[in-house]
Amino acid sequence: MSRGLASVVLASVLLIANAGIGEAQQPIQIPGIDDIVALHQEQIGSDHYRIVQDVELKLGDAKLYADFVEIFSDRDVMVATGNVTLVQATNRISAQRAEFNYKTKLGTFYGAKGFATIKPEAPRPGAIAAPPVSNQDTDVYFQGEVVEKIGGRKYKITKGGFTTCVQPTPRWELTSETIVLNIEHYTFLRNAIFSVKGVPMLYTPILYYPTKKDDRATGFLIPTLGETTLRGESIHNAFFWALGRSEDLTFMHDWFSRTGQGLGSEYRYNFGGASNGNLRAYVLNQHNATYAQDDGSPPVTQPAGHPYEIHGNATQFFPGDIRARGRVDYFSNIAENQSFNTNYTAAFTNQRSFGGNAIGAWGTYSMNATVDHTEYFSSQTQSVTSGSWPRISLNRNERLIPGTPFYFSVGSEYASLLRHAQDTDKDPADPAYGYNQDVSRFDFNPQIRFPFKKWQWFTVNSTLAWRDTFYSRRMLLDPNTNAQTVATDSSLTRRFFTLTSQVIGPVFNRVWDTPNNGYAEKFKHTVEPFLNVSRTSAIDNFNEIIKIDGTDQFVGGNTSYTYGVNNRFYAKRPSVPGQRSQAREIVDVSVQQTYYTQAQASQYDAQYATSSTTTAATNLGPYQIAVRAMPTNELNATANISIDSKYYALQQVSAGGGYSWASRVQTNFSWSKNVQINSATDKSTSSQALNGQSNVHTRDNHFGGIYSFSYDFLQGVMLQQRVSAFYNSQCCGIAFEYQTFNYGGITQNLPVPADHRFFLSFTLAGLGNFSPFNGAMSGIPR
Repeated sequence: MSRGLASVVLASVLLIANAGIGEAQQPIQIPGIDDIVALHQEQIGSDHYRIVQDVELKLGDAKLYADFVEIFSDRDVMVATGNVTLVQATNRISAQRAEFNYKTKLGTFYGAKGFATIKPEAPRPGAIAAPPVSNQDTDVYFQGEVVEKIGGRKYKITKGGFTTCVQPTPRWELTSETIVLNIEHYTFLRNAIFSVKGVPMLYTPILYYPTKKDDRATGFLIPTLGETTLRGESIHNAFFWALGRSEDLTFMHDWFSRTGQGLGSEYRYNFGGASNGNLRAYVLNQHNATYAQDDGSPPVTQPAGHPYEIHGNATQFFPGDIRARGRVDYFSNIAENQSFNTNYTAAFTNQRSFGGNAIGAWGTYSMNATVDHTEYFSSQTQSVTSGSWPRISLNRNERLIPGTPFYFSVGSEYASLLRHAQDTDKDPADPAYGYNQDVSRFDFNPQIRFPFKKWQWFTVNSTLAWRDTFYSRRMLLDPNTNAQTVATDSSLTRRFFTLTSQVIGPVFNRVWDTPNNGYAEKFKHTVEPFLNVSRTSAIDNFNEIIKIDGTDQFVGGNTSYTYGVNNRFYAKRPSVPGQRSQAREIVDVSVQQTYYTQAQASQYDAQYATSSTTTAATNLGPYQIAVRAMPTNELNATANISIDSKYYALQQVSAGGGYSWASRVQTNFSWSKNVQINSATDKSTSSQALNGQSNVHTRDNHFGGIYSFSYDFLQGVMLQQRVSAFYNSQCCGIAFEYQTFNYGGITQNLPVPADHRFFLSFTLAGLGNFSPFNGAMSGIPR
């Protein structure tokens, strides 16, 4: 091309460009469109406009970007092509081509992708949390061959999908032929396919997915998968129903390949003002199951059954400053309850109970009313029931007697006490069937207290009390041995007084200045000797009293002396680096023993865990040593030791400790040992066990795990081990749990000696997960 021709072409291009700029500077006016920016605009008919290149249109609260736009103002319709993007508030959609109403912002987008942001709802007073979920995403990403915008936050997608995973490559996606995506409501899918990393994992003909700003969205929760030796493979499903701001209901269904199915529900409410509660109920529908035996013996068949459980508690405030509480922990079959529960502590629960309590206080007076029914099982058929039906106490709280240094108080109580036993394997007419020692009791207890606090280093607290107790029944005594035989309906009255004095001191202190010490700038040691003296007047009918609790266990004609010393060690150190130093207890050591003038009193002293009517009576109680250490906020340890004073042999010892670091590492352990001492040479360990648990997770809860175990030294067997781990990403998560559990005690006759349990669950952002009723996956953040 010649230089002259090139100059002509360049001049023509510049002329055209300048003409286009000139037109852009004078935009056309179209009703319903606030502003138009483009390189070229023209009106080609009375109601027909064409806008070309770098188009930007302001449509009220929305903006449209495209390469080419045609507008038909008589129908309020525009057709946009080329890099089409519509932005409205927190919604954004991009497409190859779009046809929509520019006033309503509704229309159809072809080859479209988009996202919408869900703003989390602010916490509401009294609202209760939904089932635990992973880290929630706020964005919903969607795409489809055709996307119709049919509402402000509602889209109909054809041949497309959506996800709430905001990773550059989404880890999961739901795809379908037809999707109605309703932001801040529910998304409806037909013939939906759930894919993870592009791999199809699940098909469902119909699916509702909660794309709501409220975490408490009604819908199905993600199932938990599991397998156990006893019940086979399992699928645990749940449906969560948000009844309102302050209450919800969850329905659960479990399927077990070997034993049958289970159904349960949980209702929760929180109406504010500490009025809240929950109730869980569950029933197993088990059919016969046959198990092969590893030792080659004939297979064992576990019979069918319908065991059930009910658990719940509630707190409610009533007029008149009365607060009431109710609770229930009940099951129909002790063996089924222990074998079904995957929580180790609950798996060895041998009691079922229900009851309630109401308390009130009005100035000087207070009231406490309790109903309690607790049944303890020693086997599948043998149990002992205790409790009160009811127990009501009215008290006048302690007040200073005017003009004197004395304080006066009075307590009264009526109790219908329960204590009876039964063995359902035996005939009720058989004396071995059980016993009934239920009794009604009325107790009146006024007392006067005199505190001597003239010196800070030496104090004496003395109390004189009188008790008058009426019992509706009494125990008959064997005339030869004076031992209790059976309870009769003959009443008795017990009257006695007690005089107690608690003496502390003199207290000795020693302080060391340690300015160059890396741990603390000062240390302090306090020695507190103490002496508690208690005198109980004679009680002639002590052996005839039905002894149920501490009110009944005063031994008459006895003076006891409890003496010992408390050692307290303090360190003055900053609780938080950089803050002012404060004194804190770092070690406590306590040693005590009790002398009884009546040896029988040693069998009823609640101060010592070793006290029992099955042990020999003695004038000298055991040496009791208690140690507690708290050197830092992260580390703690305790130990309790009981030593027999006659044979100087260890009776009982327990030790435990814990470590916690930045709420990311928690480790706890405990060890206990009990020794049965019959003579100087006859000593045997009755139990010895070690328990431990560690919980570790990252600061953001992306990774974590739990390990726990229980080991029985006496039998040389690991009772249980549990390993759990979880991974939570920004949009999804996975958790698993593996347990080994050795059956024994009440469950020793099950068709399998040990259970191996495995559970697996997934979590998606915006779609909640749950822990099954039997306790699997509990304690795992998801």
